[in-house]
Amino acid sequence: MPGVLNMHPAYQSILIVFDPFTTNHAAIEVFIHARWLDVESVTPPEPRLIKIPVRYGGTDGPDLQSVAEFHGITPQQVIEGHTSALFRVSFLGFVPGFAYLSGLPESLVTPRLSDPRKIVPAGSVGIAGNQSGIYPFATPGGWRLIGRTPESMFDPGREPMSLLETGDHVRFVPL
Repeated sequence: MPGVLNMHPAYQSILIVFDPFTTNHAAIEVFIHARWLDVESVTPPEPRLIKIPVRYGGTDGPDLQSVAEFHGITPQQVIEGHTSALFRVSFLGFVPGFAYLSGLPESLVTPRLSDPRKIVPAGSVGIAGNQSGIYPFATPGGWRLIGRTPESMFDPGREPMSLLETGDHVRFVPL
């Protein structure tokens, strides 16, 4: 739609950024409602399966032990649960390339940290609630860090810039 600069989906909403000199709220609402009526006729592309290598535990996953203790299981069982799941990229957000991954086994659902870290290293693999995610940059964050990947999640010189895209399937592979 002319004037729409960016559309950013989330679990239950979509943020639409637009140029107010080109369009307005009412025009966007009409446009979205018209497209919503056709949503059943849209065939999404086949999801890609992306395998992400992960070094679990130690300095790469400083919360692995506490996640295991929270659930009364061993760190190896946390790793096995995380690597056996088939995750789906629900959407990208927070920072460029940060994929919110649904599909975490119920047995690993863990609350966020009560006090977020000031810096989470790039490539850190974390869990928060019923989802997993990978930090593409060193940023603050409150997810429980269980490992780290050497993969570059976001590269502005790559097309597409984000390694993962909405709808992709992800499997974690222990290194």
